[in-house]
Amino acid sequence: QVLLVESGGGLVQAGDSLRLSCAYSERTFSNSVMGWFRQAPGKEREFVAAISRSGGSTSYASSVKGRFTISRDNAKKTVDLQMESLKPEDTAVYTCAAAWGYVGSRYRPEEYDSWGQGTQVTVSS
Repeated sequence: QVLLVESGGGLVQAGDSLRLSCAYSERTFSNSVMGWFRQAPGKEREFVAAISRSGGSTSYASSVKGRFTISRDNAKKTVDLQMESLKPEDTAVYTCAAAWGYVGSRYRPEEYDSWGQGTQVTVSS
């Protein structure tokens, strides 16, 4: 079973930056579309960003586009989320996810097969 482990969360102030990382346990990493999702208290899980298997294609939610950057290192089996200009509304538990096989839409959590436990990001105003 694939294990995804996130790290890098924490408490920051508005305007600060933070980098999240997700480590993938299996050799199949390069065959996986990887995504980041977040869930704030009382809200549904929402898509943040995704990256193709090769890393050549990325997708972002409109709320983070221009501020967040997703990247991957297939040799290290990691996917990172660089977050800039953080806002209080970015406060959430951030979770990485992996999708195998055909992915119809990177934005839909139902497309993903394996999930990490999540890491808390709190942005104070």
